[in-house]
Amino acid sequence: MIDQRDILYQEEMQKIKTVSEKRSSAESSGMAKSPSRIAIQGYEGSFHKVAAWQFFGKSVEVVPCATFRDVVKIASTGGENTGGIMAIENSIAGSILPNYHLLQKSDLHITGEVYLQIGQNLLVNPDVKLEDIREVHSHPMAILQCLEYLEKYNWKLIETEDTALSAKHVHQHRSKHIAAIASKLAAELFQLKVIAPNIHTMKNNYTRFLVLSNSSKGAYDNNSDKASLNFHTDHSRGSLARVLTAIADEGINLSKLQSFPIPGSDFKYSFHADMEFDATAQFESVLAKLKQLPGDLRVLGVYKRGKLK
Repeated sequence: MIDQRDILYQEEMQKIKTVSEKRSSAESSGMAKSPSRIAIQGYEGSFHKVAAWQFFGKSVEVVPCATFRDVVKIASTGGENTGGIMAIENSIAGSILPNYHLLQKSDLHITGEVYLQIGQNLLVNPDVKLEDIREVHSHPMAILQCLEYLEKYNWKLIETEDTALSAKHVHQHRSKHIAAIASKLAAELFQLKVIAPNIHTMKNNYTRFLVLSNSSKGAYDNNSDKASLNFHTDHSRGSLARVLTAIADEGINLSKLQSFPIPGSDFKYSFHADMEFDATAQFESVLAKLKQLPGDLRVLGVYKRGKLK
């Protein structure tokens, strides 16, 4: 049986090949431009598209992908003209651990981040009332963010691959008994009614998105004030403490430390660290110290810190 996602992926690869050929021609003419194609997880009306617009502007070409794995594939193979945006954590539901694994296994690096305030809304077709609803469809992260509201009703909760795609499904099938959780942009695009706005449990609801690239690896400018690393120690006593002490001694804020079991090991761990600093010299100094400690170290990206809006 042919997987529809594989067909879409192959079609996207052909588009990327065409764009890459055009870009090579432009480079030979001295007309090369900065990356203008951004792979996102989701479709029209998705929060990933809103995040792409927020970082790059509405002129950027967005490449919809069914899964985060496809985002990484396309961003990795699309040449310098193609990048990606990938959600990495939410202030309510926490870290999206599979995406950290995808990032670690890829050759992509982080060039920026976006903090997007998320408004989750219950969407239905125009003639539907609250008492008509029997099922609610959405991405599992969106459902998790709205559980306090959803648990008031005896609705069947159906997990899907994308919030906007759920809204599109409700519209296309003209369903009277199915609602979707999605953005107000999705409601506008698919002519749906917002029957219950802002149903997420915590109103201070933000998702952090990483901006990914496969070009200019390791390059950053003096305006950079955040870095992401992946490391693991030799797992001797006090080895993690020595890493944390080296970071603290440079006056760097460790804003995130996430542990992951190393596959095939006896519960040994690697760590993802996000570090915030005032000057790149601080980061370069701590990096020199960390490289002297036993264990592996990979810099995933050095970039400008995103702002909560």
